[in-house]
Amino acid sequence: MSLQYIKDNQGNPTGVFIPIQEWEMLTEKFDGIEGELEEMSNKEILQGVQEAVQEINLIKKGKLKARDAKDLLNEL
Repeated sequence: MSLQYIKDNQGNPTGVFIPIQEWEMLTEKFDGIEGELEEMSNKEILQGVQEAVQEINLIKKGKLKARDAKDLLNEL
């Protein structure tokens, strides 16, 4: 997935850009996700993305063990 991170003037991540083709693939794979996202506030969505980015960075540094894909999908 080719995510692009949006940062403020201080270099802090403030958002994530997902290319439309990848977004459409995700919404097809996870039927109903758009409706769920519409019910969430922008603040809740941003918080979730920021937590995911932090978790990925910890995994890359070896400070956190990656979760099994089945467990992740079951959580959704």
